[in-house]
Amino acid sequence: MNANKLFSVDQIRAADNYTIEHEPVASVTLMERAAIACANWIRNKPFKPVVIHVFCGLGNNGGDGLAIARLLLEEAYAVSVYIVRYSEKCSEDFLASELALKDLAIYEIANIYTEENIPLITEEDVIIDSLFGCGLSRPVEGLAAQVIERINLSKATVISIDLASGLFADQHSDPQSSIVKPTYTLSFQFPKAAFFFAENEAFVGEFITLPIGLHPQFLEKEPAKNYFLTEAFIKTVIRPRKKFSHKGSYGHALFIAGSEGKMGAAVLSAKALLRSGAGLLTMHVPGSGYLIIQSTVPEAMVIADKNARYISECHPSDRYSTVGIGPGIGTEEETGLVLETLLRSSVKPMVLDADALNILSMKKDCLALIPRHSILTPHIKEFERLTRKADNDFERNRIQVEFSQINQVYVILKGAHTCITTPDGHCYFNSSGNPGMAKGGSGDVLTGTITSLLAQSYSPLEAALIGVYVHGLAGDIARLIKGETGMIASDIIDCLPEAFLRLSHR
Repeated sequence: MNANKLFSVDQIRAADNYTIEHEPVASVTLMERAAIACANWIRNKPFKPVVIHVFCGLGNNGGDGLAIARLLLEEAYAVSVYIVRYSEKCSEDFLASELALKDLAIYEIANIYTEENIPLITEEDVIIDSLFGCGLSRPVEGLAAQVIERINLSKATVISIDLASGLFADQHSDPQSSIVKPTYTLSFQFPKAAFFFAENEAFVGEFITLPIGLHPQFLEKEPAKNYFLTEAFIKTVIRPRKKFSHKGSYGHALFIAGSEGKMGAAVLSAKALLRSGAGLLTMHVPGSGYLIIQSTVPEAMVIADKNARYISECHPSDRYSTVGIGPGIGTEEETGLVLETLLRSSVKPMVLDADALNILSMKKDCLALIPRHSILTPHIKEFERLTRKADNDFERNRIQVEFSQINQVYVILKGAHTCITTPDGHCYFNSSGNPGMAKGGSGDVLTGTITSLLAQSYSPLEAALIGVYVHGLAGDIARLIKGETGMIASDIIDCLPEAFLRLSHR
C-alpha cells in the first residue's frame, strides 16, 4: 500500500542525484525548476509587497533564492537580494546562479558581512528565506543567526524555501536555537518529517509541496518508512458497495462504551459507527444507559449490563465481526476484569480507546494479551501512560514505532497530523482535519468510525488510514459550516456522509 512517501534528507539528495544522472539533467537546471515552481507560486498569491527581500546563503538553497530573485526581477517585482557572507566557501550551483543574476545587470546584489549590513524591513514587505536548506548539520550561529533573528523580529510575510533556515528536517531542533519562523514553507517534491510535529509549528507555518520533476523511477522504487495521507490516495482504498449486498455484507460490530455520567461517549461512538457504513451494531452499555441508546440511536441493538453504573459483564464476542471498547467506560476494577477477559478470549483485531487504554496502562501485563493487529487510538497523555514520557516529538515518534512493533498493533496517536504506526515499523501522517476538532467527543467519533470500517472487512491498516482521514475530512467540512470555534463533535458525525461521498468520487 503506497501513500505519498516521505523521504529522509539523504534520500532526497539521492533523488536529486538520480534525476541528474538518469534524466539526464544538469544540477543547475534542476535548481532552475525549483526556482520556477517557487516563483510561479509567489506570482499566484495576492502579495503586493513594497519590496521582496531575498536572503541567500552560500549553498544550493542560496542558489535557489538567487534564481527565484532573478525570475521575479524579470517580472518587474521590486526585489532586493542579500548574500549572507558567513563563510568563504560557496557551492558550484550557487556561483552559477549568482552569475546568472548578475548578468541581468538591473540590480546590484548586496552582501551582508556584519550585523550592520542587515537591511530595514517593513511589515508591508515580503521576505524570502533561502539561507540554509535540508543539508544543515548543526545549529546556526554567528552572522547567519543574527540575520535569522532580524527576520523573526520583522512583521513581514516570510517564505522559507524548502525548509525554514535553522530547522532540521529529520531530527529534533532546539526551539531556543536560531530558526526562521515562516508564514509559508515551499517544500520541494515532498513534505519533510519535521512538518508533522507540534514542536515545530512556529518553524513551518503553512507548508506547500511543489513538484520539481524528480525522476519517477526513483520515487517509485525507493522504499520509505514514512508516508503522508492524501485524498487521492484514500480514494483508491475505499471500496464501492455491491448492488446485491445486504446489511450482513457490512459486518456486525460490538461496541462497549459508557458509564454513569459518560453516556455521551457511547452515543457519539455509536452514531459515528453507523454513519461510517457498518451493517449492524450492538452496543453494550451499563444498565442506566439502556434507554439513552435506544432513544438516541434507534438503529443500534443494546445489551444492558446488570450493573447500572458501569460495565461489569463480558459477553461472548466471537460472533461479531469486530469489537470496539473504551469510550467513557471508566476504570472500575470490574470493568478492568471485563477488558482482560475480553482480550484473553479474542483472536480478531479490535479497537481500543480512551479508558480501555487507561486500564491497560494500569495493567501493563495485559498488553501481551491484545490480539495481533488490533488498533489503539490514544491521545498524547494516554500514550505516555502506556509507554513513557518523551523529551520531544521525534523521540515520542520513535517510542510509538517501537510500541507498534513490539506489541504487533496499530497505534493512532491523535493530533494535528495524527500519526499511525504499524506492526512493520511504518508511519503514516494525516493531512486532513483542523483545530476546530479539538473538542471533547472528537476521539469517540474517530473510534466509532474505525470500528465500523474494521467490521466491514477492511484490513486493520486500511481501517486505520481511512478512518483517520475521513474523520479529519468530515471535520474540515464541518468547519465550513460551523467555523472552528462553534463546531462540536456531533457536527463531525453529521458531516461523515458528505466526507464518504466525496471520497467515493474517483
